Amino acid sequence: MDLLRRACVRYSPQVNTFAKRSFTPLKLPSDRLTTPSALLHGIHVFHCPDEVGIVAKLSECIASKGGNILNADVFVPEKENVFYCRSEFVFDPVKWPRDQMDEDFSKLGKMFNAMRSVVRVPNLDPKYKIAVLASKQDHCLVDLLHAWQDSKLPVDIIAVISNHDRCANSHVMRFLERHEVPYHYLNTTIDDNNEGDILNVVKDTDFLVLARYMQVLSGNFLKSYGRDIINIHHGLLPSFKGGNPSKQAFDAGVKLIGATSHFVTEELDEGPIIEQMVDRVSHRDNLRSFVHKSENLEKQCLAKAIKYYCELRVLPYIKNKTVVF
Repeated sequence: MDLLRRACVRYSPQVNTFAKRSFTPLKLPSDRLTTPSALLHGIHVFHCPDEVGIVAKLSECIASKGGNILNADVFVPEKENVFYCRSEFVFDPVKWPRDQMDEDFSKLGKMFNAMRSVVRVPNLDPKYKIAVLASKQDHCLVDLLHAWQDSKLPVDIIAVISNHDRCANSHVMRFLERHEVPYHYLNTTIDDNNEGDILNVVKDTDFLVLARYMQVLSGNFLKSYGRDIINIHHGLLPSFKGGNPSKQAFDAGVKLIGATSHFVTEELDEGPIIEQMVDRVSHRDNLRSFVHKSENLEKQCLAKAIKYYCELRVLPYIKNKTVVF
């Protein structure tokens, strides 16, 4: 016990002395305190005739401005003289202004006669403006609205168009009213599909999404609109056409169900495929669980396709195919 007291007395003055010392902050040269500008993330896709040196020039373009490539995907199909590339990189916007970036990649495109050379900087560029077309079924529409609300999709939904007149007190209508998204009810008949009115609503959009829109868009509409349209349908086609395909497939005892997201063309449900998903069903599923699984696949598949498109992952390939990086 005496030993412990002596130890406390012996060391306490040193502790007290240490506690009373004043500290002078270390001064650094002013140039060392300069905060570097934040690096931004960029995406570039390139589609051109194949030749030697394309990758080197792409790398040089980015590196010469102080950028750093994070990853790059390249695809050169066999027996096809064509080159595909998608690059992700970081850069300093002070050293490489956004307008200059466009100009630099444009020069690169001209050098290689590129069919497509597109660059996006998600934190600087405006989000894609889209309109969603839907009929009576809500599952895909509701899923897109909530994903948009939660910023899970890099888009701005500027309008919802439907040939179905929804109740003002429905979940969809309350959501749209709360977020000030216009809802356009455009009734369609055999004689009038209201495509002219649809074109007026969507004229300022970047692309369209058909979220279980059960109307066929005409070739004249597709030409007049002139931009991409993404559609979703159940993967049961073409085996079960007509009304209530889920009931048809359930009664037939299928073991695999799916969903397909694709671009819209004049050939019904035969446009270039962006994404496909499948799930197993069994004898244990009743019709309700069967439909629930099918609708979940449609929601996920459509959301993935939109995300891939906005991230510049989808490129046209040959006549009716896509390259999806």
